[in-house]
Amino acid sequence: MDDLSIQRINELYKKMKTVGLTEEEKKEQAELRSAYISAIRADLQSSLNNISIKNEDGSITPLKKKNLH
Repeated sequence: MDDLSIQRINELYKKMKTVGLTEEEKKEQAELRSAYISAIRADLQSSLNNISIKNEDGSITPLKKKNLH
């Protein structure tokens, strides 16, 4: 996500708190927030994919995605 999008999210938030948003601005805000959350999740997943665990025997095991179901 680029800096302009983050800046726009902040502008819409400030406007929401002061004078309110139009329906079009609310829709834009929701889309920008969704894109921001997706970017954060992708960044976190990328970071987690690069983590390895060193075992007591000295071997290294990559961190695996835990199946919750």
